[in-house]
Amino acid sequence: MAESRHSVFRQFAASDWRGFRKGVEKEGLRVDRNGFIAQTPHPKALGSALTHPSITTDYSEALLELITPVCSSTGEMLESLRNIHRFVQQNLGDEVFWAASMPCELDGDASIPIAEYGSSNIGRLKHVYRQGLAVRYGRMMQSIAGAHYNLSLPDSFWQIWQQALGNQQSLKDFKSDQYFWLIRNFRRRSWLLMLLFGSSPALDASFVADTSHKLSRFDDHTWFGQDATSLRMGDLGYHNNAQSSLNICFNELSTYTQTLDRAIHTPWPPYERIGVRRDDQYIQINTSVLQIENEYYSAVRPKRTADSGEKPIQALEARGVEYIEVRCLDLDPFSPEGVNAAQIDFLDLFLLDCLLTDSPRIGDDECERLDDNYKDVVAQGRNRELNLCQGGARKPVGDAATALFDQLEPLAELLDSWTGTDTYRNALAEQRGKLPELGTWSVPSSQVVDAMRESGLGHREWVMEQSRQHQKTLREEGLSPELQASFQAMSEQSLADQARMEDVDQPAFDVFLDQYLKA
Repeated sequence: MAESRHSVFRQFAASDWRGFRKGVEKEGLRVDRNGFIAQTPHPKALGSALTHPSITTDYSEALLELITPVCSSTGEMLESLRNIHRFVQQNLGDEVFWAASMPCELDGDASIPIAEYGSSNIGRLKHVYRQGLAVRYGRMMQSIAGAHYNLSLPDSFWQIWQQALGNQQSLKDFKSDQYFWLIRNFRRRSWLLMLLFGSSPALDASFVADTSHKLSRFDDHTWFGQDATSLRMGDLGYHNNAQSSLNICFNELSTYTQTLDRAIHTPWPPYERIGVRRDDQYIQINTSVLQIENEYYSAVRPKRTADSGEKPIQALEARGVEYIEVRCLDLDPFSPEGVNAAQIDFLDLFLLDCLLTDSPRIGDDECERLDDNYKDVVAQGRNRELNLCQGGARKPVGDAATALFDQLEPLAELLDSWTGTDTYRNALAEQRGKLPELGTWSVPSSQVVDAMRESGLGHREWVMEQSRQHQKTLREEGLSPELQASFQAMSEQSLADQARMEDVDQPAFDVFLDQYLKA
């Protein structure tokens, strides 16, 4: 019998282990003092949303996105994220940075301003893409926020790992295959992340005004899911009916890029009826199932940093997978940064074990079961009577979680022995503690509902209180003079970079878009 991958990994010496490379992209809405989505433009003090390396916008002009550089430790990454938050909080005036994934008070699509990126062709393309999302799905869905966690392993690891496995591929192809190996197991287990980190069990009533739903009334302005962990990842959150026909394959890089490319070039009749232009203005990039790759919603993505003007699929095909992006994380409303250290350390452990555990290709039947497990935990994960499909049998969700915790224990002990810490054992213990065999589960979704009940506040008021407290904390901490000057310089440089892009002679946007679509 072939030696297991876990056994092979144990042969690494502590001196050979270089740890993880990691970063995070954290979204969040700007809201006014009354808890309504901000109608103001992106603050000039935060620089250009088009060119700033750390502070941009996602769908809406009000939806900030904060981006850390690639870091070598959880502490370094969270300190970077906290510093960006400190700078942002200083420059919001009397606005507040919303702490939850589900949005503040809204008044329909018209209340959600689409992000603007200036007059350059790249800036206009980004805006038209967002217009396309609006006409396809409505803007409400795009007001939801989350955190994306990016993880990779250094080339020094991959070289040793490839040699240990006796693999003869090019390093590029080997890394891509191994990242997809990890992704397949991630898909088998992603339900656990929704149980442990789902933090959006409730929402403001304005989000579902005139919308059919099955939520329960919390108070006059709040609805919630009795056993839900993440409304953000459920039927009311990110979804795309057209994409249900895609059957995006996560088994290997070639099938993944081929199925995505097909979606970008497959017309979809409802989008054809909308058309590309209205009143002589572009309202979507094209009429295909997907306008671009980023429109595909998934809990995880293989990623490669693209060069200027290069499409994500082209970058993946040319240079292989560089890192994976975990996209299913709700914002932690109890944390000023929206994520926390024990969560990140657990994710590292979880993802590494996905790489080290046997990971056969996923067939259509298994794919359907995995999707069902994920949806069930999103909708009713706090129901202890919920059963998941595990290995062809039904197993209570708590038992399934415990089995995964048990599997992770030896790896946590090994990593801690190499690093001389108790980081991973502590992170694992914290997650175990959320699901005691007796008593009430203390998963974040339960904590949010409990906190609202204890405070006597609905979703809008409770999140506003959390947001104000985080703002107070971060403003009082402030930044060192050196960091303050650095952030100000980045903002000024980004504005200059955008102005320079707009001053350069450019082809007409029609020509630019045609070239972009043909590339």
